Amino acid sequence: MKQFFNKKFYIPALVVLVILFGLALKSNLDVVKEIKPASNVEEENTTDKTVSINKEPLSSNVSSPDIAFDKPVPNSAITEPETKPTNTNQQKDSISALSNSKAGWGLKTNNEHQQPEIPTSINSLLKKYKAYWIGNPEDKIVYLTFDEGYENGYTPKILDILKSNDVKAAFFVTGHYVKTQPDLVKRMVDEGHIVGNHTDSHPSMPDISDEQIKQELQIVENEYQNITDIKGMTYLRPPKGEYSERTLALTSEMGYSSIFWSIALVDWVPMPNGSDQAYQGVMDKLHNGAVILLHAISKDDTEALDKIIKDVKAQGYTFKTLDDLVKE
Repeated sequence: MKQFFNKKFYIPALVVLVILFGLALKSNLDVVKEIKPASNVEEENTTDKTVSINKEPLSSNVSSPDIAFDKPVPNSAITEPETKPTNTNQQKDSISALSNSKAGWGLKTNNEHQQPEIPTSINSLLKKYKAYWIGNPEDKIVYLTFDEGYENGYTPKILDILKSNDVKAAFFVTGHYVKTQPDLVKRMVDEGHIVGNHTDSHPSMPDISDEQIKQELQIVENEYQNITDIKGMTYLRPPKGEYSERTLALTSEMGYSSIFWSIALVDWVPMPNGSDQAYQGVMDKLHNGAVILLHAISKDDTEALDKIIKDVKAQGYTFKTLDDLVKE
């Protein structure tokens, strides 16, 4: 019986012990495999983090100056700049979220030499984004502006008339104008006039994207700087007088004041009554704080300009610049 017990139970017990020992050994090996690369796991996880901020240079508190925010960097290397994408994206999103409903510039005019009227809501919108169309109703001051899409041969005479009458004006130029008439642009600046931006290709601004608007303005800025060594431009005339809250906000963010007008003529085509019609078109609507828009391609405007300036002054008005307008 004892011999049977030894053979019957001892051998199986031994087998069980061997199996248990083997399982324990395997478990220990697996634990070693999991623990061994642990230091590398943390590094891989952190280097997989990607922070993108418009591909701007990384700040100086990151060890590698060659890394840009759109490249993978360890979280431990990012401190203050990590908050910038939220601010930048929120700013972009806030402009994109604004109304892009296209509006065309329009006025309720009168024949009593009083300031025209625009809806209160539009006036508030313009003030919000530092856009201007008229000056102080109490002051006998007027502001003379010209749009320059292309040169039609009249700008030299316009500049001569302005100089002889000691009047400073603003000229809103397109990219085409700056590229093809650098000498005239330089003369405008040299004689004390303001040169404003009228975009590169004269698009309706609500019809194009934020990036396209920036490109339209920057092309003119760059050409202007090449000619004059003056960096940046301050004033913008929206092509066709078309705008939206989005375009006003975006261009204001870029540092521009949009300039509309309170007196304008249908002067981009010949007038039936020539220069007399151009003269009456301005004088009949003259009012305090008037921002006058003329197109420099107009022969009729050019021929009437000297008389307009002299008679406006004779009525007690003073010509001032847009720099004066925005200070009011």
